[in-house]
Formats: sequence, structure tokens, C-alpha cells
Amino acid sequence: MNMEGYVNPLTTRYASDEMIKIFSSLNKYTIWHDLWIALAEAEKELGLNISDEQINEMKQNKGKIDFNKIAEYEKETRHEVMAHIKGWGDFCPKARPIIHLGATSAYVMDNGDLIQMYQALEIIKKRLINLLSIMKKRALEYKSLPVLGYTHFQPAQLTTLGKRIALWIQDIVMDINEIEFRLNNKKLRGAKGTVGTQDSFMKLFDNDSKKVKKLDYLVCKKLGFEPIELSSQTYTRKIDYQLLSTLSGIAQSLHKIGTDIRLLQGLGEIEEPFEEKQVGSSAMPYKRNPMRSERICSLTRYVMTISPLAGQNYSLQWLERTLDDSANRRIMISEAFLALDAAILIAINVFKGLIVNKKIIEKRIKDNLPFLSAEYVITESVKKGYDRQEIHELFRETSMEALKKIKNGENIDLIKMLTESKKIPLKSKDIEEILTPEKMTGRAEEQVLEYLDFVDKILNRNKILIENLNFDLKV
Repeated sequence: MNMEGYVNPLTTRYASDEMIKIFSSLNKYTIWHDLWIALAEAEKELGLNISDEQINEMKQNKGKIDFNKIAEYEKETRHEVMAHIKGWGDFCPKARPIIHLGATSAYVMDNGDLIQMYQALEIIKKRLINLLSIMKKRALEYKSLPVLGYTHFQPAQLTTLGKRIALWIQDIVMDINEIEFRLNNKKLRGAKGTVGTQDSFMKLFDNDSKKVKKLDYLVCKKLGFEPIELSSQTYTRKIDYQLLSTLSGIAQSLHKIGTDIRLLQGLGEIEEPFEEKQVGSSAMPYKRNPMRSERICSLTRYVMTISPLAGQNYSLQWLERTLDDSANRRIMISEAFLALDAAILIAINVFKGLIVNKKIIEKRIKDNLPFLSAEYVITESVKKGYDRQEIHELFRETSMEALKKIKNGENIDLIKMLTESKKIPLKSKDIEEILTPEKMTGRAEEQVLEYLDFVDKILNRNKILIENLNFDLKV
């Protein structure tokens, strides 16, 4: 590794080699070769004077790139696309005259960017399906395990750990649905000409509008896409915003999950994996920091900042196009995918090795159980003919008094305090009989099982994407 110049931490520390390859220079410019081949093939099929020999030469030299030579050409021309046309023309001398015929720079740049983004989105989908699979197993495993539910991060009522995981899963499912919508509606800019009117292609085909329309269709079809209906010089930058907003939505889900895990690890209820030689702190060797979940939050928070920039790019495009989006797009698109890729893989790692501390969970329930009896005490009292509001106020006053004494270090029996009041028609045994954690989680277990039936349908239709991911964190 070159330690003398800047290196991007996303490639050296976080993202997978698979995603890094998508945004590599080699893949980017090989896609340009695919686009030039598709254009030449389509033009030949529609009657232009292009030979099989020229097309075969292009195919045989696909992916051959002399980056040093291209750097020289770009320094000379100050034009990236022309540099690559010249550079590839050195490998394809017979095809040189027809490379990029009738096209504008956006033909390779915009179509290429879209192809890369859709390739990357397929990887993100695969990652999410694998995350969904392991989360489903955890939800099933803990479907009936009672845990404290929290509102405002204060003990509320009991739920189950499986229900909490199922809620996280539901957000991931919504994200998968969004990805599938984007992938099912993917389109390329196609062969639209300099400002989107296809005028250059009209000239090539002697103003045969049908052939020009067919050219646009054929080019996109050869690459596995439909053509976008209209474009200016570029495809509408709203597409960037939509795709990066999809990534932002996934990042939001992962950030929520990571935050919840960090809170629960602080309480000791669950923990992310902690390796045998892992160090939690350079100063405090006893610490077990939730560094994976923190990293998920850090990376996803970054992803969430990117889509607003894409929105600005879209809104600030002047007329048929300006170039003031070019530099930031080179950075933000790849980094959004790389950061999210890393975050999902870390989440898979966390859920594969999730540690559940059942004894701590049981103790926290036991300590809070008398206070959680409020709804049950009120309900049973009303059944006996008492006023709901009066019982609610009595429970509130008694519990506030009990909490005050507890904070002063006193040992308090809330149940005894309640039943000693003549205003509550329940005995200690009546309340204690109510306070069985397994009987206080409502339909949580049923809800988990019902929802996981739906999740199974998603996993079954995507089972080809489920693989045994043994992703090792780089650091």
C-alpha cells in the first residue's frame, strides 16, 4: 500500500472487494468499450458501413486499456472521453474510424454511470437478502423471549426480542421493495445525441426517423436495458437522486438498528460479537465497546448526507446541461455505494454473532415488573366496578412515591404499597398472579410468526442470492 499519498478509507478499511471492483477504473472504462461495441453493432445492423472485422477487433480488445498512454492523451486534449477514444483506437486501428460514431461524450459517461450504479445496486440487494436471512433466524430464535420494551428509553411494557428484531426486519423489507422497484424500472440514456434530439444520428441515417429510434432501442437492449424516453445531453439527474435516496433509506434502517443495539449493549441485554484478542479501549482494558454498531452508524450517517447533494445537482442543471455536477458525482456515487456495502456486511457480521444475555434481561424485567403492572391493575379493577381514572391516579401517585424512595436507597415493595390502599380492590396474590412475563407480551410471538411467513416468501424468491457470507472485517 502506498502510504505516502492519500488513500480512500472506504477501499482500504471498509468496503468489499466485490463493490470496489464495480467502481474500479478498469470496470468503468470496460463498460465504455461495451457501449461502443453495442453502438457499432446496432449501426451496422441498421445499414451503416461498418464491417464485422471492425466489430470483432473491438470485441477482441475489450478491456485493454493503457492507462499511462491515456493519461498522456488526456493531458493533451483535456478531455477524458477523447483520451479513451484515442487510447482504445491504438488497440483497435481498424475500428478507430467508427468508434463513438455519432455519439456525444454523455453516451459513454452517462450510460456508463447508470450501468455501474445498477451493477452496484444488484450487490446491495444481494447483501440485504443475506442480512434478511440471518435476521429472520434470530427473530425466530427469540420469538418468545420476554424483554423490556422502552418508550422514550424508559421501561414501558414487555415485548419479545423476536418482535423487536421483526420490527427491524420490516424496515429492511421496505428497503428491498424499493431496490426491486428501481431495478425493475432501470433504463439507460441510450443513443440520444448531443442535446437529446438525436440529430447526429438523423444525419447518419439520412433522416430515417424509424432507424434512429430503432438504434436507441437496440443499443440499450444489447446491454440489457430499456431506453429512457427523453433526455437532454444527460439523463435527468433526478435519477441520481432517486437511486441515492434509495441508498439513504437503507442507511436509515441500518442506523436505527445500530443505534438500538448500542443502547441495548449499554444496558447489558445484548452484545455484538467480541473477538478473543479484541481490545475495547487503550486505557480501559475491561471495556467491550460496540464498535461494529458504531461503525454501521458512522458509515450510514455519511450515506444519508449524499442524496441531498444529488438533489441539488438535479435542481441546478441549466437547460440541456451544465458540468458543475461532474466533479462531485465522481466522488459521491461511488462512495455512497462503497460505504453502504460496508455497513450491510458489518450488520451481517453482528447478527451472525449476536450475544443475548438472558440473565440480565430477566433481572431487568424483575426489577421493573411491579411498575409494569399498571395496565393490568387498572383493567382488573375496572372489571370489579371501579373508576378507571381514579385507579390510574392512585397507581401514579403510589409508583412516584415508590420511585422516590428507591432513589434514596430504600427497598420498596410496590405491590404491598398498592394493596395496602383500600382504594384498590386487588390483593397481593391477585397482582402477583398477573405478573408472569410470558403472559405479558400480548400477541408478540404470533406477530413474529405471521410476519416471518411473509419474509419467507421474499427469501424463497431470492434464494439464489443467499450465500454463506464469511466477510472478515478489514480492521
